[in-house]
Amino acid sequence: MSQLAPLSPLIAASEAPRLVARAAAVDAVGLEDRAASLAKRSIKKDSKLWALDLAIRCIDLTTLEGTDTVGKIVAMCAKAASPDPTDPSIPPVAAVCLYPQLVPVAVEQLRGTGVRVASVAGSFPAGLGPLEARLAEIRDVVAAGADEVDIVLNRSLLLGGRYAQAFEELVAARRAAGRAHLKTILEVGELGSYDRIRQASALAMAAGTDFIKTSTGKVGTGATLPAALCMMEAARDFHAETGRRVGVKVAGGVRKSKQAIQYLVLLRETLGPEWMTPDLFRIGASSLLNDVLMQIGKERTGRYQDPDYFTIA
Repeated sequence: MSQLAPLSPLIAASEAPRLVARAAAVDAVGLEDRAASLAKRSIKKDSKLWALDLAIRCIDLTTLEGTDTVGKIVAMCAKAASPDPTDPSIPPVAAVCLYPQLVPVAVEQLRGTGVRVASVAGSFPAGLGPLEARLAEIRDVVAAGADEVDIVLNRSLLLGGRYAQAFEELVAARRAAGRAHLKTILEVGELGSYDRIRQASALAMAAGTDFIKTSTGKVGTGATLPAALCMMEAARDFHAETGRRVGVKVAGGVRKSKQAIQYLVLLRETLGPEWMTPDLFRIGASSLLNDVLMQIGKERTGRYQDPDYFTIA
């Protein structure tokens, strides 16, 4: 795990409007063309196996359903720690991501495995509850043992031009998270433009977040290659300006190995090999893991395993 972000923001709240105003305008056509071009890159078999292995190590295995039960979390944690019990060469995933009430179950199940526990908090998925209630929920999940907290940017404030208040809320969330890593969900499908994605990224990074994340997975549009590229470019420029590395998490609709590899190509070409680690890149997904396992089997043997060979959890 990379070093925790400082609890002090990089700018004063009064500077937030200026930070948003000077966030670089995005050439939408150029961004989409570059994302499409990078997505077409082909990689050789050995590199593909390496990429698939990395994809597993970067997965936040996620369940955020109203029907989640203790039994489901127990099964998911077993899957996270040992994705294929018949193949010890398959690494564990980075983390499990779930609702706050189930954090103690995951903490108990994953103790000693190296798999982290991530919890959504702060009135997920809208992020519009009373601020003190949101901050209390963040503190509660950390006290319950969560290693990471996924919160949602207050888009109402950002889109309404109340940048200083949006920034102050993020700073307060960073402080509430304490020792835990904080991931800030931008909900790119609701921001309306790449310029807004760039501005939201800059605001969250300056406030001290450890990761910027594309989506909750609860709206129609989740992660897309151009949106992820826009965020990666923001993280690249932020690092060049401040010397601080901020991670990127893609989530919402990432279900196939091909998609995971496309995001890894974007990551390497934009942020370099230093970001090719679970400490700085994550994929939030529920069904991706089995597809990656099937693809690894195909690369090794020349044929796909039957999907029924792998557990669903």
